[in-house]
Amino acid sequence: MRRALELAERGMGWTSPNPMVGAVLVKDGRVIGEGFHERYGEAHAERNALASCREDPSGADLYVTLEPCCHYGKQPPCTEAVLEAGIRRVVIGSGDPNPLVAGKGIEILRRNGVLVEEYVLEEECRRLNEVFFHFIQTGLPFVVMKYAMTLDGKTACYTGASKWITGEEARAHVQKQRHRYRAIMAGVGTVLADDPLLTCRMEGGRNPVRIICDSRLRTPLSSRIVQTAEEVPVIIATCCGQEERQEPYRAAGCRVLAGPEKEGRVDLKWLMEELGKEKIDSILLEGGSCLNWSALKEGLVHKVQAYIAPKLFGGEDAKTPIAGKGFPSPDKGVFLRDSRIMRLGADFLIESEVCGNVYRDH
Repeated sequence: MRRALELAERGMGWTSPNPMVGAVLVKDGRVIGEGFHERYGEAHAERNALASCREDPSGADLYVTLEPCCHYGKQPPCTEAVLEAGIRRVVIGSGDPNPLVAGKGIEILRRNGVLVEEYVLEEECRRLNEVFFHFIQTGLPFVVMKYAMTLDGKTACYTGASKWITGEEARAHVQKQRHRYRAIMAGVGTVLADDPLLTCRMEGGRNPVRIICDSRLRTPLSSRIVQTAEEVPVIIATCCGQEERQEPYRAAGCRVLAGPEKEGRVDLKWLMEELGKEKIDSILLEGGSCLNWSALKEGLVHKVQAYIAPKLFGGEDAKTPIAGKGFPSPDKGVFLRDSRIMRLGADFLIESEVCGNVYRDH
């Protein structure tokens, strides 16, 4: 199963909105085939493993990180392939919450005489597909709030200078996250201050859909985001409903989503619903402190990635990761759990899941 997990991770960034899945076929104690879901719309892990077999798979054991599908989509059911191959036993990492599957795949296999063992390395298998599990059950994007800061909690010096807080290894890791998640979101303030591209600079990586929250349509038409919209998708979310102001962005290749406002800004809950309809299953939030606060306040953040550099900037007016009003007391804040620490050169990444993120305005 650990090998199946390793294989599954090779599909990272390419299978969205499908899950990452790996499969290993074992016969007489020997691996005879293995595969993974390589790209959305292409063959699933089980069929790739069977296609790679070096000998007859009849009577073999199949280790797969996710319950085999049992419905017709862009690919035929994997349960059919397993039964046709004469697989004796199937060992599954985690169940599939997709309502079209949700235990039905396991039931079909058992009904046809296949031995099924469940929940092997379940926690690891579920964590691998946390995006898929969230999206398939809610229809809303899984949101990861990412920021880099110093050890005293500053995201820039008092002058506004911020390049670079972290070193090369940490910045390279960020590029992997841009490849992994389907979209990247920033506010218009970031565009005005930095004129970023927000693309994936990892070799062989996949560019995320770029989403700019721009309530009043202040994004310069000369910005690199707009100028590259024909090459890398751009969605501008705004409260400005004036067609004549939207048209230049559309002419440049951007998509403009105009919707309701909340407290003078784009209604983020509405935006998440719209992005979910577009099959955007995950978002890397690289916004400024105001956008970060808005997303937290609305309970939209599911994971936090804090890249921390062993530096001190100081400055009472220097920027911090989260602005806004803030929470009134320690017990009303956003609580994090299951934190994991990774060393990246001289820097550290602390990755935590969000819990108890219900905001109450006092």
